[in-house]
Amino acid sequence: MDEYGNTGEGRATRRDEAVRAAVEQGLLGPDSPIVGLLDVTGIRESAAELRAAFAEVTAPGTPVLHAFAVKATPLVPVLRLLREEGIGAEVASPGELALARAAGLSPAETVLDSPAKTPAELREALALGIAVNADNPQELDRIDGLVRSAVSRSPLGIRVNPQVGGGSIGATSTATATSKFGVALRDEGAREWVVRAYLDRPWLSRLHAHTGSQGIPLSLMTQGVAETYALAEEINRRIGRPQIDTIDIGGGLPVNFASDVTAPTYAEYARALREAVPGLFDGRYGLVTEFGRSLLAKHGTIVARVEYAKSAGGRAVAVTHAGVQVATRTVYVPGSWPLRITAYDGKGRPKSGPEVVQDVAGPACFAGDLLAEGRALPLLDQGDYAAALDTGAYYFAHHYAYNSLARPGIYGFVPDRAGGARFATVRDPQTLASIVAESGGAHAGALTTLHAPGSR
Repeated sequence: MDEYGNTGEGRATRRDEAVRAAVEQGLLGPDSPIVGLLDVTGIRESAAELRAAFAEVTAPGTPVLHAFAVKATPLVPVLRLLREEGIGAEVASPGELALARAAGLSPAETVLDSPAKTPAELREALALGIAVNADNPQELDRIDGLVRSAVSRSPLGIRVNPQVGGGSIGATSTATATSKFGVALRDEGAREWVVRAYLDRPWLSRLHAHTGSQGIPLSLMTQGVAETYALAEEINRRIGRPQIDTIDIGGGLPVNFASDVTAPTYAEYARALREAVPGLFDGRYGLVTEFGRSLLAKHGTIVARVEYAKSAGGRAVAVTHAGVQVATRTVYVPGSWPLRITAYDGKGRPKSGPEVVQDVAGPACFAGDLLAEGRALPLLDQGDYAAALDTGAYYFAHHYAYNSLARPGIYGFVPDRAGGARFATVRDPQTLASIVAESGGAHAGALTTLHAPGSR
């Protein structure tokens, strides 16, 4: 149980009701064998918990922008819902910016971070007044030219890498010695270059770092923020005035994938930061956060029909419609990204009975396409459903088109008064016509018209 009294029981109950209702209402069945479900109530609760956690530790009147990392769940209705709950957007590509704008996010609610911003991206952001964090000296040179050529209202800063180390998942650690993100502060001459950049540019007013990610302990995240704060203090001291007025601490709060309990919580992190870096919250600095996975992961579920139940080598195998196309990280790196699986019967009710060690396989044509291997569950039979939990971020909205498998429909839900659920379409299921179009269907004969000189 966390400090909000949240054991995850309410979330689990809502999920069970939604799976049953999805079957009863025909969202799930033989002709629609996979869906993504989003718990709207849970998303609203997480947004409220985030706001409350930082409101508790910041001085009254401190400007705070919580910007959702769009990469975690790039769906326009999700961004619109979060905007309604007081959450902005952190974008890292022209596509993500387009999604945020389609959801109604204003420039003041948007932050642009990316290690590979093009001149066109920077020009657009500065024209709109979107906050930009420069990733490296060459990018700052580009911004110099744009600032000289046109007036911009964009808050501008530099992203630094405090190089405090990585966590248990190397591929997602952002503050290692050789990370591709930001200016590496411990490299020779780098810290002084950053200070000089601010001394030379009175319009640089923000400092940004992002240490957190899945597998990163709170202590390391806190250390990264503390070092970023210390640098801001040093820069302002050397300039002789509070030029840096906002610190962007990034996001990356890890998610507990072992149960329905939320751990760690936003409140725990905010309190740890206040204890370690009290000056960050005394009102002298505005604050920006960029949480993604922690806002959405626990509020999403992938539910897939068991098409066939078989056995191989004495082990039961449930062949479902959810695999690498919706759970790419889990399939390819299961040790780092394991998912909980829940069994439901053909009517969408939680399945009981003795647990049997079995594999839960996906539909893709390679042997490693497994949602779970050797997992003890009530035996899944043909026509049952397997649900992959905690998949609201970096899963069903990040489709991997192996075997040209269609993107599943995604539906948000809230409980109804009859113990079921009401649904709203977030994304329609992909059609076969769309798959053909995305695969060059309009240019079917293009290659047949090309001939090397003298070949005919």
